[in-house]
Amino acid sequence: MTIRETQEAIEHKILNQYAAFSDQSKGRDVEEAQCDLRTVYQRDRDRILHCKAFRRLKHKTQVFLSPGDDHYRTRLTHTLEVSQIARTIARSLRLNEDLTEAIALGHDLGHTPFGHAGERALSACAKKPFRHNEQSVRIVEKLEDKGAGLNLTWEVRDGILNHKSACMPSTLEGQVVRLADKIAYVNHDIDDAIRGNILREEDLPIPVTDVLGHNTRDRLNCLIHDVIEASEGRDKVCMSDNIAEALGKLRTYMFDYLYTNPIAKSEETKADKMIKILFEYFSEDVSRLTNECVEMIYMGEDKETVVCDYIAGMTDNYAIETFKNIYIPKSWRTSIS
Repeated sequence: MTIRETQEAIEHKILNQYAAFSDQSKGRDVEEAQCDLRTVYQRDRDRILHCKAFRRLKHKTQVFLSPGDDHYRTRLTHTLEVSQIARTIARSLRLNEDLTEAIALGHDLGHTPFGHAGERALSACAKKPFRHNEQSVRIVEKLEDKGAGLNLTWEVRDGILNHKSACMPSTLEGQVVRLADKIAYVNHDIDDAIRGNILREEDLPIPVTDVLGHNTRDRLNCLIHDVIEASEGRDKVCMSDNIAEALGKLRTYMFDYLYTNPIAKSEETKADKMIKILFEYFSEDVSRLTNECVEMIYMGEDKETVVCDYIAGMTDNYAIETFKNIYIPKSWRTSIS
């Protein structure tokens, strides 16, 4: 018996009846030989962790565009916090922690530079909705590894695609990530807003903080415990009604006072215009794209989609530098000494 087979046998002994067992995965689009050490979900986690799109998350906006303070969250640190929260919940509920971690690490791979401002700009450019969850799946299926994709299991891709509030993943592990994402971003965005003097703890609605807690640590503790207690022994992952209602009100407050705050979002107009100009620049002459992108268009891929792929893959820094190189005049220097 291989190490992988031993781990699969252990899963059947310790995980609950509603967990996604590694040896019962629906599999990959392209069948592969099994690893002797790792289960299918462990392999998926490792593939995501080592892919280029994951590394780029460290220079992509979470809420504050290109913050000067190193302590503000980026899309990468958000992803790691989601993973930590999701793993805690999954382990407590005796779900498949490896599947949970793979979904969590991959859920935001498709985010654009400059956060949701970039998403809105590309939607306007392409004249169709650009959704980061769909782009995340496109990355792992088609864009990574020079078009070969990562060939992830169905369960991981389902969890990545359906992590948004309006969706519902098929596995309980995906449902864990869906809630962990909200728990993470609401709380760390409050923390960043307080650090940036946009909000104060005492500004938060008292009826909500009386239920969830009066600091980030207490709120996280409350929300994580509630998910575990409300979901124990059930075939779905959920919150209790009063906690879910309080979190919903807190999210609404954040949308009203942070996510649309003119101070926090003062640079988004510039980011919007820059992305639209870059889209026009690459659309008018696709030879300006990478060889990979040009080949995709040559093979029949829609031009607007490929240009969106290219721009969405940029980090904040790379988008700014690309714009500078194209449109900002350089100082003239004579070659004669």
